[in-house]
Order: sequence, then structure tokens, then C-alpha cells
Amino acid sequence: MALEAATFSIPTSSSSSSNEKVSEPQTTSKGAPQCSVTCVYQAKLADMYYIVSVTWCKNLTSHALSITVENPPQENRYTCKIDLKAWQFWGKKGLKSFEIDGTRADIFWDFRQAKFTSATEPCSDYYVALVSNEEVVLLLGDLKKDAFKRARSRPSLDEATLLHKKESVYGKKMFSTRTMVGTDHKEHEIVIENSLSGPGDPEMNIRVDGAVAVRIMNLNWRFRGNETVMVNNVPLQIFWDVHDWLFSGPGSGQGLFIFKPGKLDGESNNSNPDERNCSDGIITEFSHFLYAWKTE
Repeated sequence: MALEAATFSIPTSSSSSSNEKVSEPQTTSKGAPQCSVTCVYQAKLADMYYIVSVTWCKNLTSHALSITVENPPQENRYTCKIDLKAWQFWGKKGLKSFEIDGTRADIFWDFRQAKFTSATEPCSDYYVALVSNEEVVLLLGDLKKDAFKRARSRPSLDEATLLHKKESVYGKKMFSTRTMVGTDHKEHEIVIENSLSGPGDPEMNIRVDGAVAVRIMNLNWRFRGNETVMVNNVPLQIFWDVHDWLFSGPGSGQGLFIFKPGKLDGESNNSNPDERNCSDGIITEFSHFLYAWKTE
């Protein structure tokens, strides 16, 4: 069974002037593909916990960051969208304030000196800070001192928790990402290489920090599966489903990869790595979902 690409939207509160929507990319014959990364956090504002979703989207014509703060039980939401286009320097530094459930919060950002690569997220020299009650409850980027100084706030004693990450990327034979392993919040580089055409059987390699961690031969028969690898003495579950790469036309389906620190209960083998089944029995909260779209 091929897995469908997930879609999601981020509606604004009623006080916003227009609705903002951010969707994971769909491969079509028209328009440029859109890469996206969404990180979902749990953060404490005042005395309540909220879900904070941070989405970076990029294609040939646009580059944007959307942040939504929501209280799911009460369905109250606020969304801030930041345009990261290079020619809009005046908008690279800003502040937006909002109120949710009677709690005031501020979002500070500074991308004036940000360094970008081909990835959707900046690699250095920027910050994005979510502030409530003079505490920085969520901080992105490496300019931490600048963020604290500008916001005139201290770090929160309740650090935001990263719950899961969803990412959509495009490529031909190679896909790369970074995922968190362990409790030190350090990210590790993962590279997926595939060879689907040629005289031999299709195969796929998954490298972690440059070393081959998983090698799948006879991919026609092992297009779904999972393995556990050790990364700095921490077990990492890797699930894959590349059915559509092999049995659908180019651009008509994605490969799904899930990276999840921890072990399966009883080390059971789950050969169907969909989001619902993969979350059963794994001793951890964080999951990284990578949707890899092959291009011609």
C-alpha cells in the first residue's frame, strides 16, 4: 500500500486580516516544487502549554517562514508569516505581538545577516524568538545573545520540547537531511542514496554522519522495512517505504522515511512504516518524517 503525502494548513485567528495556508508540496507537471520543513514544539506560555508549529517553505519564487501558536482543546490559534525574499531587506528584522487565551506573546526575528544554503532553513547568523511574560519560551537560530538582548527577556525555565519534524525534499538519486538523536539536541546528517536503474537490481543506502548505516539490496522486494542502527551509542529506528519510487511514474509518488530514536517494544519487526503504526510501541516522543520526491 503506497502512503499518501500528508497535508496540513495553518489558519489564523479571527483578528488576522487574511488566512495563511502552508501545505506540504504535491508533485505536479505545473509550477516549481516546494520544499518544506515543519517542526512542532510544545511550549509554555504563562501557565499553559501550547503547540507551536514552525514551517519553512521554499521554491524558485518564494521563501517564507510561518509560525502558529495554538491551544488545540479550545481551537484558538494565531499565525505569523514572515517573507524571507532576498530583495525585501527592510522586512528581515521585525516584531509581531498577539494575544491568545488572554496571554500576550511577542515574536522577534532578525534575518538581516542570515546565511542560506540550498536548504529551506538558514544555516547561521539569525534568530527567531517567541516571548511571553518576559521569558523566551522558544528560540531558533544561533544569535541567542542578540535575541535575549533585543527581547529584554530571560530564558524560560520550561524549555520547549520538539515533538516531531516533517520535511519534504526533491531530488534524483540523493536526499539529505538532519535529525535529532539522543537528549543532547545534537543533529546528525543523514544521506539517502538510491540506484533504481541500470543492469543490476535496484538498491538503496542510508548514511548517518558519512558512514553507511543501512544497505538495502533487491529493493524491488524490500521496498518497505525498518532497521535499528546505533548513533553515538543511542539506538535509532529507521523506517522506509519507497513503493512509489519503483512502481509509479516519476514525480507521482514519494518515498517516506521515518527516523525515531529508541527501540521497538520487544524489538518487534514492523514492515509497514506508516505514521500511525510506526508510533506504536516505540519508547520515545520525537519522530522525524521525511517525504522524498524523485524528479526526472
